[in-house]
Amino acid sequence: FIGGGFYKGSNILISGTAGTAKTTISAYFANEKCMRKEKVLYFAFEESPYQLIRNMRSIGIDLEQHVKNGYLQIHSSRPSLNGLELHLLTLRKLIRDFKPSAVVIDPISNLISVGSDGEVKSMLVRLIDLLKINNVTALFTSLSQQRANTKLTEIVEDSISSLVDTWITVRDMEGIGERNRGVYIIKSRGMGHSNQVREFVISSKGIELLDIELGPEGILTGSARKSNAISKKVTAFKLQNELDRKDREITRKRKVLEANIEALRNEFESVEDELTRLKTTENLQEKLYNESKIIKPTSKKTKKTR
Repeated sequence: FIGGGFYKGSNILISGTAGTAKTTISAYFANEKCMRKEKVLYFAFEESPYQLIRNMRSIGIDLEQHVKNGYLQIHSSRPSLNGLELHLLTLRKLIRDFKPSAVVIDPISNLISVGSDGEVKSMLVRLIDLLKINNVTALFTSLSQQRANTKLTEIVEDSISSLVDTWITVRDMEGIGERNRGVYIIKSRGMGHSNQVREFVISSKGIELLDIELGPEGILTGSARKSNAISKKVTAFKLQNELDRKDREITRKRKVLEANIEALRNEFESVEDELTRLKTTENLQEKLYNESKIIKPTSKKTKKTR
């Protein structure tokens, strides 16, 4: 995002297929909120609290400390165990009692198994209205999957996409023999954002959003990114070697030029000295000649006696 993160009280939808790190991003969001001393209510419809805490610990996110400190509550249940109305009532009660700053529902798409399309849509509208009234920031995840030529849990995404403030999609980007993760923002009301697909990686240190790497055929990911980076290093190394060679050649030619200039200077000074000596000799000879002309021989006259 350009200029910061989400507005307080906004609603965010993260959609994507299985294995694209939706839960990881949700846990990362909850962890950041708790680190700021804000309360988070986390509804997990696929994992138990123990599993969620254990799995997130493997990527460097310690949710257990926030549970112990009272900043995080994790509620886990199967959507099919209760009806839509009971889920909504449970959420309303927890918000009233816990007074969270943010709510995470992971994944909200599981609710489609509880009621009809119309009931699910009505419940989602009421849920979002409830969160907005209480100024609670909400993050929903939606599992996308291909079914009978219809696209990716369209029921949930179509129902909620027009209601949320920000819609983020995570996806697989398949390369040559590998699968990488990418993220892009479909919309974000009131916030400037990039239109680029950004690759991200998950390690024991958490989530790392990688810089855009462009190649001849578009954005590079995974091995193609590493190969391109190596190619750039090799090219830079060759260029540096060529620059060093040119520098050495210029230095050598400069020394030769300076030596030639010095030789010419010495030759010039030698000729100049010789010319000076010749002029001095000529001037001396001319002076002596002029002096010899001034000096005349004297003769005595004798008188005759008669």
